[in-house]
Formats: sequence, C-alpha cells, structure tokens
Amino acid sequence: MIHLRQAIVVEGKYDKIRLAPLVDAPILVTGGFRIFKDREQLALLRRLSRQDGILILTDSDTAGFRIRNYIKSAVPKGKIYHAYIPEILGKEPRKDRPSKEGTLGVEGMSLQVLAAALEKSGVLFAEGPRKDPVTRMDLYEAGLSGGPDSAKKRLALLQALKLPHYLSATALLEAVNALMDREGFFELLKRLPGGPGQEG
Repeated sequence: MIHLRQAIVVEGKYDKIRLAPLVDAPILVTGGFRIFKDREQLALLRRLSRQDGILILTDSDTAGFRIRNYIKSAVPKGKIYHAYIPEILGKEPRKDRPSKEGTLGVEGMSLQVLAAALEKSGVLFAEGPRKDPVTRMDLYEAGLSGGPDSAKKRLALLQALKLPHYLSATALLEAVNALMDREGFFELLKRLPGGPGQEG
C-alpha cells in the first residue's frame, strides 16, 4: 500500500476502483468532462492543492490530456503533481470495444505500472497510514448515511464545507478525509446547529 499526502484526481469510477487497493489516499473522480462545468468540484480541488497538493492521473489519450490541462489552468495556485501512464494498446475487459485511440486507460493498467507512475510523479509519500481517518461507521453514527434524514444532514455538512451538493456518502467521506482529520470532523459536526450530530 502506497501512503500519499495528496488527493488523487482521476477521470472515472473504474479508475478509482483500480487505484483503491494500491493507495492510501483520497481518490476524487472528475466525472470525465463534467469537471469543465463543475465549479464546486474545482473549488474543492483548489482547496486541496493549497493544503498538501493534488495528483492528477488521467488516461494518456486526448480526452485525458484535455481534463488534465483544464484542471492545471483552473487551479493556478497550489501544488499540482502529474502522474502519467504509458500508451499501451488494448481494451479494458468490461468494454465491448477499445477506446477511440485504442489505448488502455488507468483502469486497464496493472498495479505495478500505476505504482511506477506514482513514484515518478514527485509526490510526497507519507510516513504511514493516514492518522485516524473518518470511517463509514462514523458517518452512520452521525446520521449522515443509512437513516431517514441522512441526505438532509449530508447537505448541511456539504454546505458548511462548501463541497458539491451531489456528493454521495462515499464521496463525502473521501473529501472529509482529504480536508481534515477525525478530530476536526467531529468538531465541525458540533458547530452545525440542527445538522449532523445534533438532535432534532
């Protein structure tokens, strides 16, 4: 497991699934070209870049470089690291046909290739696992998932953090762990009147 201080930015959910067993770091998904119109997500990337930085890992095709270059230009202040995968001809198993350019994306890379790409990127490797991350159980116990008012409570927290309103509980968990530690999370919950962690 590779421990990183930076959040990793990828294009899609299958890229995230591929990376998850390899890295101990928040993995944020752009939703492809949706990032071009998503001001809230860009605001989050700007915040993260000013903290420990962000690492962009997109496919090595035209679309991937468009997304990479857009983020680079839209997040001018802060630390941005770039990891590049090699151009390898092929098709991901879940797809019926190869991509337009006939190359494998992040989801089609071996873990060894991805690890090598991260090591060449110049990112800051952490000493060990992230300290006391917020967990799924924490979200559940705070009423942020699995309850009748979970969506409403999540929205209150998302607004307080100035995060995209559409984030799922899983995406919220990743964003929270990228922005703060466990202690900071519970302190924030206490300051939200009528929000998560509050009665009625």
